[in-house]
Amino acid sequence: MRHPSEATLALYAGGDLGPFARWRTDRHLAGCDRCREEVGAFAGVRDIVPDLSEIPEVPWNRLAAEMKANIRLGLAAGECVRGSEPPSRHSFFSGARAAVAVASMVALLVTGLVLEHPVPRPNPFRSDGIVVQTTPDGIQVRQGGQALQLRHSGAQNVIHSVGAQGSMRARYVDPETGYVTVNNVYVE
Repeated sequence: MRHPSEATLALYAGGDLGPFARWRTDRHLAGCDRCREEVGAFAGVRDIVPDLSEIPEVPWNRLAAEMKANIRLGLAAGECVRGSEPPSRHSFFSGARAAVAVASMVALLVTGLVLEHPVPRPNPFRSDGIVVQTTPDGIQVRQGGQALQLRHSGAQNVIHSVGAQGSMRARYVDPETGYVTVNNVYVE
């Protein structure tokens, strides 16, 4: 059985533990007499401490001043011993984190490029040899030696969309009229 630390038992006796730590300590104390006795001793000390401030022989102010002076002295001594090395600062993006961040950005960039400019491919599951594809001047449907092409020559920023069932769409602004034109090709 693993016992809680003395600090945990002291905090429990004073009611200063958080809800989860209090619950865990309650469970332990239900089956451990030794720890229950320690909690009782800590509670007894807490009852005595307020009465100690009424003892006239103890110079509490002088003790507090000495403690503050000792703390300041200890901090100053620590500064002397530390040396002149500046504290090392670790960047958030260092080592493995930087490699993971760069790899993620590269994967995101490649995925964006592939999705922005898909490469249309013929449907390998078609048995009749019909192929829907893009050309530099439009969308084309081919079967054997014959072809049907919807042209959009001169148009800029043409957006092609390819469907999984053998369809293709081209959207663009017609340079002559300024209208948005959408060409759809469905193969059945």
